[in-house]
Amino acid sequence: MMAVLVSWIIFLIGISGYMVIEKWNLLDAAYMTAITLATVGFMEVHELSSAGRIFTIILIFFGVGYFVYIAGLVIQSIVEGEIQSILGRKRLDKKISNMKNHYIICGYGRIGRVLCHLIKEETNDIVVIEEKNELMAILEKDKMHYLHGNASDEELLEKANIKNASFLVAALGTDTANVFLVLTARQLNPDIYILARASNPDVRNKLLIAGANLVESPYDTGAISMGLKLLRPSVSSFLDIALSRKSDAIQIEELFVPKSSQYTHIALKDSRIRQDFNLIIIAIKKASGEMLFNPHFETLIEPRDTVIVMGKTVDLRKFSKAINPEGT
Repeated sequence: MMAVLVSWIIFLIGISGYMVIEKWNLLDAAYMTAITLATVGFMEVHELSSAGRIFTIILIFFGVGYFVYIAGLVIQSIVEGEIQSILGRKRLDKKISNMKNHYIICGYGRIGRVLCHLIKEETNDIVVIEEKNELMAILEKDKMHYLHGNASDEELLEKANIKNASFLVAALGTDTANVFLVLTARQLNPDIYILARASNPDVRNKLLIAGANLVESPYDTGAISMGLKLLRPSVSSFLDIALSRKSDAIQIEELFVPKSSQYTHIALKDSRIRQDFNLIIIAIKKASGEMLFNPHFETLIEPRDTVIVMGKTVDLRKFSKAINPEGT
């Protein structure tokens, strides 16, 4: 804005100078100023006096010099922008290469984006792989760590540090792409937990055979959620509040019990979880995978159990620190 203002000031000074020194009319003065500043040198409107020639020399030095300076600034900003972009990309690549136990989300469409925002409430260790150019600006806006390219490319998955990742989500646009991605990811990291999206129910088994740990259909999940809202509206409202992160009134959380936890080999009745933290134990998932709903008060909390508790956010945070101090 300032550059445009200064340009107009120089142009008006040139017009005023020719009108005062040479006594030209407005059109002739404007024309002479324009061809002088533009260095066109087409032709002089009238014969210049000595004073007019001196003024023209001064106008060329100041005017043309200023426009050259502006052009230099524009070029400099473009070059610096490119350099910053390259350096920023290198810093991001280095940060990704140092990640451990992170999430790799393949596909940043409607499902992938919502999933990333949900995970981001817990951790920023997320790497998104997206191929569509139009989504790059959205990734930048959302401040996500991302890689641009085909998620099924082995080199790109290795660049996402898949060997040190704990989770991968295959949320690409087609089932075929997701099957190929799961096959590739499982070969690169046999231990990674893979959640895959399936649009067609017939593809579910193929994804499981390819190596997915869990396959979800957003259409089935959405239909079940809608049906629950119709048939069990109160239950649905409760679950929406408890499972969302938007309310401090009540939350449901799952907490892993490490071997070093002070709660291992202690019965629920002796744990004082209800008295000390005002929490309700909904279920305990055993290391074997068995799920104990509404566990008996004599149930022992054992190493590698996952305790599913319900209560206020602040109480859940306190209990999380107590049950696993090393994980905080």
